Amino acid sequence: MENKAPANETPVRERKKVNITQIILWAAILIVFLLLTNPSLIPFLSQDAKSKLKEAWVKTFGDVGKISQSISISWVSLFQVIAVVLAVILIYKILSFVLSKVNPKSGKGRSLVSLMRSALSYVLVIIGVIWCFSAIGVNISTIFASIGILALIIGFGAQSLVEDMVTGVFLVFEDEFNVGDIIEINGFRGTVTSIGIRTTCVKDPGGNIKIINNSDLRNVLNRSSSDSMAVTNVSIAYSSDIEYVEKVIAELMPKIREKYPEVFLADPRYLGVQELGDSGVVLKFVGQVDEKNVFSAPRIMNREIKIAFDKAGIEIPFTQVVVHQAEQEKEVAPGQTAAEE
Repeated sequence: MENKAPANETPVRERKKVNITQIILWAAILIVFLLLTNPSLIPFLSQDAKSKLKEAWVKTFGDVGKISQSISISWVSLFQVIAVVLAVILIYKILSFVLSKVNPKSGKGRSLVSLMRSALSYVLVIIGVIWCFSAIGVNISTIFASIGILALIIGFGAQSLVEDMVTGVFLVFEDEFNVGDIIEINGFRGTVTSIGIRTTCVKDPGGNIKIINNSDLRNVLNRSSSDSMAVTNVSIAYSSDIEYVEKVIAELMPKIREKYPEVFLADPRYLGVQELGDSGVVLKFVGQVDEKNVFSAPRIMNREIKIAFDKAGIEIPFTQVVVHQAEQEKEVAPGQTAAEE
C-alpha cells in the first residue's frame, strides 16, 4: 500500500521546492553576471575574446562597467563568496532550529522569540553582504564612510520601513499583545502567529493569514487581555413552571463545567428571564471562558441545556404563526335568486 504524505505537508514541501529553485536561479544569474563583468574568469575564451568582451561591457555600461572591472574577482574569491553564502545559510538554519526549540510559557516570551527570529535574518544578511564585498576586494571602509549618505536616503525613501521596525520593537516591550493572543483590527479577528521586525501575522479561524505592517497596527482590540463571556439564550414554553425549570438549571450548570473543564473557567451562570418573547420565555446564560472558546462555549451550553430539558420534560417552543381569516359575506347579484346561489 502506498504511503501518502499528510495533506498539510504538501504545501510546505512545494514551498521548499520553490525556495530551492529560486536560490539556484539567483545563484546562476549571479555567476553569469560575474563572468560577464570579469571575462578573465571564463576558461574557454581566448585572451583576445576576453579583451573584446571587457571593452564591450565598459562601452555599453559606461561608468558602471568601469566600476565592475575595478573589483578584483578571481576563482578563489568566487568560491569564497559561495562559502560565505553557505555559511550564512547554515548559521541561520542552526539558530532558527535552536529558537524553534525554545518554548516560553508566557506570551511575551513567545513574542520575543518571534522578534529575534525575524531580526536574525536581517542581521545575517547584512553580515553576509559585507563579508562577500570584502572577499571580492571592495573597500569596506568606503561603505562605512557612506553611512551618512545612506542615512539620508533612508530618511527620505524608507521612512515606513524604519517606522515598521521601531513599532515592532515597541509592540513587544510595551506588551500591547503577544504571540498567541486573539486580536481584532479593522474588522479582522484572529490569533497572532508571529511578530517580526517589519510585519505581524494574524490567522483567523478559517486559516486565512493577514500580514500587517507594524506601523499600521492602530486601534487594535486585544480580546485575550481578560477573560471573555460566552452568551446564549434559550426559550421555554409559556406553560412551563419557571421555578421547576430554574431548579433543573441550577443542577445542570456545575455539570457542564465538570464535563468541559478545558472550555469553561467557572460554572456557567443563569442570569434569569431575558425576555417574554412571541413564542416563549427567553432565558439567558453566560459562561466565563478564554477568548479562543468564545464561539464553541455557546454551542456546548445549547446542547447540554437541550438534553437536560428533554429529560426533564421541559418544552422548548418553536415559532408558530396563527392566521385568523375574517368571514366575508357573499354579495348577491341583482336579479339572482337564493336557489341560484
